[in-house]
Amino acid sequence: MATGSPALDRIVERLGNTSDPRRRYEYVLWLAKKLEPFPDDLRLDAFKVKGCVSQVYVVGQLEEGKLHWRGDSDAQITKGLLALLIEGLEGLTPEQATGLDPSFIAATGLQASLTPSRANGFLNILRTMQAQARQLDAV
Repeated sequence: MATGSPALDRIVERLGNTSDPRRRYEYVLWLAKKLEPFPDDLRLDAFKVKGCVSQVYVVGQLEEGKLHWRGDSDAQITKGLLALLIEGLEGLTPEQATGLDPSFIAATGLQASLTPSRANGFLNILRTMQAQARQLDAV
Protein backbone atom coordinates (compact mmCIF):
# COMPACT_ATOMS: atom_id res chain seq x y z
CA MET A 1 0.00 0.00 0.00
CA ALA A 2 1.60 3.26 -1.12
CA THR A 3 0.84 6.26 1.08
CA GLY A 4 2.79 8.89 -0.87
CA SER A 5 5.41 9.05 1.89
CA PRO A 6 8.42 6.74 1.36
CA ALA A 7 9.23 6.86 5.10
CA LEU A 8 5.65 6.00 6.07
CA ASP A 9 5.56 3.23 3.45
CA ARG A 10 8.69 1.66 5.02
CA ILE A 11 7.18 1.81 8.53
CA VAL A 12 3.84 0.40 7.37
CA GLU A 13 5.59 -2.42 5.50
CA ARG A 14 7.80 -3.25 8.47
CA LEU A 15 4.86 -3.37 10.90
CA GLY A 16 2.56 -5.12 8.42
CA ASN A 17 5.12 -7.89 7.85
CA THR A 18 5.45 -8.54 11.58
CA SER A 19 3.02 -11.18 12.78
CA ASP A 20 3.99 -10.94 16.47
CA PRO A 21 2.05 -8.13 18.22
CA ARG A 22 4.79 -7.88 20.87
CA ARG A 23 7.40 -7.11 18.19
CA ARG A 24 5.14 -4.37 16.80
CA TYR A 25 4.92 -2.84 20.28
CA GLU A 26 8.71 -3.08 20.69
CA TYR A 27 9.18 -1.22 17.40
CA VAL A 28 6.68 1.49 18.42
CA LEU A 29 8.46 1.88 21.80
CA TRP A 30 11.82 2.09 19.98
CA LEU A 31 10.42 4.91 17.82
CA ALA A 32 9.29 6.71 21.00
CA LYS A 33 12.86 6.67 22.33
CA LYS A 34 14.11 8.31 19.12
CA LEU A 35 11.94 11.43 19.51
CA GLU A 36 13.86 14.60 20.24
CA PRO A 37 13.20 16.22 23.63
CA PHE A 38 10.15 18.47 23.47
CA PRO A 39 10.52 22.01 24.84
CA ASP A 40 8.22 22.92 27.73
CA ASP A 41 7.34 26.26 26.09
CA LEU A 42 5.54 24.33 23.32
CA ARG A 43 3.26 22.48 25.78
CA LEU A 44 0.35 24.75 24.90
CA ASP A 45 -3.33 23.99 24.36
CA ALA A 46 -2.92 25.12 20.75
CA PHE A 47 -0.60 22.14 20.12
CA LYS A 48 -2.44 19.59 22.25
CA VAL A 49 -4.13 16.72 20.43
CA LYS A 50 -7.82 16.66 21.29
CA GLY A 51 -9.52 13.34 21.87
CA CYS A 52 -6.54 11.53 23.38
CA VAL A 53 -6.62 10.00 26.83
CA SER A 54 -2.87 10.74 27.12
CA GLN A 55 -1.35 14.20 27.01
CA VAL A 56 -0.13 14.55 23.41
CA TYR A 57 1.45 17.59 21.82
CA VAL A 58 2.48 18.00 18.20
CA VAL A 59 3.87 21.06 16.44
CA GLY A 60 4.39 21.40 12.72
CA GLN A 61 6.59 23.97 11.02
CA LEU A 62 6.85 24.77 7.34
CA GLU A 63 10.34 25.44 6.02
CA GLU A 64 10.96 25.89 2.31
CA GLY A 65 7.67 24.17 1.52
CA LYS A 66 8.39 21.08 3.63
CA LEU A 67 6.84 20.07 6.95
CA HIS A 68 8.94 19.43 10.05
CA TRP A 69 7.42 18.02 13.24
CA ARG A 70 8.07 17.86 16.96
CA GLY A 71 5.95 16.21 19.59
CA ASP A 72 5.66 14.43 22.89
CA SER A 73 3.29 12.32 24.95
CA ASP A 74 3.19 11.26 28.58
CA ALA A 75 2.39 7.65 27.59
CA GLN A 76 5.12 5.55 25.94
CA ILE A 77 2.90 3.67 23.45
CA THR A 78 1.17 6.88 22.42
CA LYS A 79 4.56 8.59 22.16
CA GLY A 80 5.65 5.77 19.83
CA LEU A 81 2.54 6.18 17.67
CA LEU A 82 3.23 9.92 17.54
CA ALA A 83 6.88 9.21 16.62
CA LEU A 84 5.69 6.89 13.84
CA LEU A 85 3.56 9.70 12.38
CA ILE A 86 6.29 12.32 12.85
CA GLU A 87 8.79 10.12 11.00
CA GLY A 88 6.23 9.27 8.33
CA LEU A 89 5.12 12.86 7.68
CA GLU A 90 8.54 14.51 8.06
CA GLY A 91 9.59 16.44 4.96
CA LEU A 92 6.25 16.11 3.17
CA THR A 93 4.57 19.09 1.58
CA PRO A 94 1.34 20.23 3.26
CA GLU A 95 -0.57 18.90 0.24
CA GLN A 96 1.00 15.44 0.63
CA ALA A 97 0.32 15.38 4.39
CA THR A 98 -3.30 16.47 4.07
CA GLY A 99 -3.87 13.98 1.26
CA LEU A 100 -2.80 10.95 3.33
CA ASP A 101 -5.52 8.36 3.56
CA PRO A 102 -5.78 7.10 7.17
CA SER A 103 -6.38 3.56 5.87
CA PHE A 104 -2.59 3.03 6.09
CA ILE A 105 -3.18 2.62 9.85
CA ALA A 106 -4.97 -0.68 9.17
CA ALA A 107 -2.01 -1.89 7.07
CA THR A 108 0.30 -1.58 10.10
CA GLY A 109 -1.65 -4.28 11.94
CA LEU A 110 -1.43 -2.18 15.09
CA GLN A 111 -5.18 -1.92 15.73
CA ALA A 112 -5.31 -5.58 16.65
CA SER A 113 -3.08 -4.77 19.63
CA LEU A 114 -4.29 -1.27 20.48
CA THR A 115 -7.13 -0.49 22.82
CA PRO A 116 -10.00 1.33 21.05
CA SER A 117 -9.08 4.59 22.83
CA ARG A 118 -5.43 4.30 21.65
CA ALA A 119 -6.47 3.46 18.09
CA ASN A 120 -8.79 6.48 18.16
CA GLY A 121 -5.96 8.62 19.60
CA PHE A 122 -3.65 7.48 16.77
CA LEU A 123 -6.21 8.73 14.24
CA ASN A 124 -6.69 11.99 16.22
CA ILE A 125 -2.92 12.63 16.13
CA LEU A 126 -2.93 12.15 12.35
CA ARG A 127 -5.96 14.45 11.95
CA THR A 128 -4.30 17.12 14.14
CA MET A 129 -1.13 16.94 12.04
CA GLN A 130 -3.18 17.22 8.83
CA ALA A 131 -5.09 20.22 10.24
CA GLN A 132 -1.80 21.94 11.14
CA ALA A 133 -0.46 21.21 7.64
CA ARG A 134 -3.57 22.84 6.14
CA GLN A 135 -3.14 25.91 8.38
CA LEU A 136 0.57 26.23 7.57
CA ASP A 137 -0.19 25.92 3.85
CA ALA A 138 -2.78 28.73 4.08
CA VAL A 139 -0.32 31.20 5.64
